Amino acid sequence: MKRYHVIVEGRVQGVGFRGFCMLQAQRRNLTGTVRNLTNGMVEVFIQGDEAKIDEFLAAVEKGDRFIRVDNISVKETAVVENEKRFGYAR
Repeated sequence: MKRYHVIVEGRVQGVGFRGFCMLQAQRRNLTGTVRNLTNGMVEVFIQGDEAKIDEFLAAVEKGDRFIRVDNISVKETAVVENEKRFGYAR
């Protein structure tokens, strides 16, 4: 199991990006959080099977017709034990 801290830049606020992340994570049984940052970027913590995380990151980078990802930064971080779901962070 791995956990990553991800910062996403681009057109990622006001276009359903957090919900898109939640759907992609839930489809892959991943846990973590997503939240908008005041600088217009989005912060994601994603945890689970590394292959599934790779799939998640590929889907996020591709986006959809409203989302445009210009840059994505990924750093490994400590696993959070007993995390049960993916949701919105405050």
